[in-house]
Order: sequence, then structure tokens, then C-alpha cells
Amino acid sequence: MIYEFNGKAPKIDPSAYISESASIIGDVTIEADCYVGPGAVIRADWPGSPIRIGYGSAVEEGAILHVGGKDCRMDVGEKVTIAHGCIIHGNKLADNCNIGMGAIVSKGANIGEYAIVAEGALVKQNQEIPPRVVVGGMPAKVLRELLDRDIEVWDKTKLWYIKLAQQYTTPGMIKRLD
Repeated sequence: MIYEFNGKAPKIDPSAYISESASIIGDVTIEADCYVGPGAVIRADWPGSPIRIGYGSAVEEGAILHVGGKDCRMDVGEKVTIAHGCIIHGNKLADNCNIGMGAIVSKGANIGEYAIVAEGALVKQNQEIPPRVVVGGMPAKVLRELLDRDIEVWDKTKLWYIKLAQQYTTPGMIKRLD
């Protein structure tokens, strides 16, 4: 469901796949070839507090993205993966980062390019995660640096989601009523 709120309507590129059971509310921009799975909630209902989701990003099933406060903003970069059941209140998720299943990114946090937030991790309020690291735990701490082979694997996963969004919108998925 797509909802206008306080005069702000979501702007969604026609090539993006948005599940019928996802909720997109308010000042949200979703760029080309994005995937938004069933049960995802993307809510930008505070004045002056938009959410932008960059090219080729995936917001998987049950993820929640919300901007928490006046004049805050959320910028999700290109080819970002936000996995199943995440809660995101962060300011910036840089290009190619990955947020693992069930992770929480609190208000004001920033995630660096190609950084990986492990499943179930808690990135604290205003925490800065550097580029090209794996973080995990509660609170999240750097576990190791990312290797080139890690990036190669993640780049393939990103392309898989872009192709999936394209298949879903071409129409590769047919709604069945029987």
C-alpha cells in the first residue's frame, strides 16, 4: 500500500518492485530496480524528514524503516541490502552496505560503504560504522575488516536482487486467486 501523508506522496521509479503487502508512507523516494518485499514498512511521516532508497537496493520482508524526528533524513545508498526483520532509524546507509537479518540501526547512526552489520546486531544511536568492516554484537563492535573476496560475493548478491526486481515487474510474478 502506498500512502500520501501531509501532502507528501511517495515517488517510486516504475522499475522498482513493491510488494502489495508493503507499506510506503509519506516523503519516500525509491529509485530504479529496487526490491521492497512483503510486509516491509517504509515510513517518512515527520515534517522535513524524507527517506531516499538508492538504485538497486533491497528492503527485504518485514523490515521497518522510519525517520525519527523533525528535520532528520534517511539516505539509503545504492545497492544496499536491508535483510528480513531489520529495524532502521539510521541517518545514512552508504552504498553497498549490508544489514543482516534482525539487526537494529538506531537513530542518527551511519553505516560505511561495503560495511556489514551482522544478524541481530545493535548499532547504537549516533554510532559510526566505518567502511569495509564486519560489525556484530550488542552494541555492535568491529569484528574484522572486509576482504576483497567478501565484496565479490556481496556484489553478486546485489545483482541477484536487481534481477529479481526486474523479473517481478516484467511480469514474472502472477497473482493467483485460486
